[in-house]
Amino acid sequence: MYLFKKCISAVVTMLLVTIVVFSLFQMIPGDPILSKMGENRDPALEAALRSEYGLDKPAPVRYFSWLAGLVRGDLGISIRYTQPVSALIAQRLPVTLWLSLLAFLLTIAVGIPVGVLAARGRNKGTGFVFNLIVQLGMAVPPFYVAMLLILVFCIGLGWLPVVAYVPLSDGFGPFLQGLLLPAVSVSLGAAAVTARYTRGSFLDQMGGNYVRTAVSNGIPERRMLYGYVLRNALVPIITILGLLLVSVLTGSMVVESVFSIPGLGSLLFDAIKGRDLPLVEGITVYISAVVIFGFLLLDVLYGIIDPRIRLKGESQ
Repeated sequence: MYLFKKCISAVVTMLLVTIVVFSLFQMIPGDPILSKMGENRDPALEAALRSEYGLDKPAPVRYFSWLAGLVRGDLGISIRYTQPVSALIAQRLPVTLWLSLLAFLLTIAVGIPVGVLAARGRNKGTGFVFNLIVQLGMAVPPFYVAMLLILVFCIGLGWLPVVAYVPLSDGFGPFLQGLLLPAVSVSLGAAAVTARYTRGSFLDQMGGNYVRTAVSNGIPERRMLYGYVLRNALVPIITILGLLLVSVLTGSMVVESVFSIPGLGSLLFDAIKGRDLPLVEGITVYISAVVIFGFLLLDVLYGIIDPRIRLKGESQ
């Protein structure tokens, strides 16, 4: 029942996203047909193109037609590329997902251990240094970090080429190596946020009565910290990671343009520049679906880590 309610909530959220996305992009200034035609203004061709892409119909009719296509997996035809939107997304999506996944794993691998170490060393005068590093990491935007990394590792040290992206077809190792600097650029701020909340959550749990009881019963400190304290501290941390998932995904799309990575970010930028509404709407909905599905997985993970959350959801 808990999982069923979460799935229904995800479907309703996705429906609301389609309404908002369609409505907002109808207000984008400029005409996609005129942008496609350029200076060759042929009224007959213009009318034919509007009819072909359904732009001659009222907005409500276009929305329900577009929604029906989404249900069937048909995102329409790109005005600029004259190809199915789903095919264009399928070409670029794996690159963005790999970059986002690598950045997200770096966020977890760095943020949680650093936060735990900072919590354990709270009485050793490390709090000021930790807060300074975290504030710096949170303040610097990913695209600026990307440019700094290029200046240091590509131009200054010459360890990597400026455009280091290698297609997956050329080998998994070189492909991941080309995504390393972009992933570090995206994960720096997210790891700082994760470390900060991990430290706070860990300290809150360490002050609990069950910790004092465990210590008095002679439970080893390592088992108590990582078997009990960290497990209970993970629930609020997962909430933050769910929010950071959106930040990592959008940050990856921004950083793609800095490193010339052919992902969804560069495709979306070109689509907006060319006023390709079907492509812009398709990419936006696709990203929203990925994010909503990610939150659904996190809700399931909540129930696994803390069964009380699942039982509470089933009783409501």
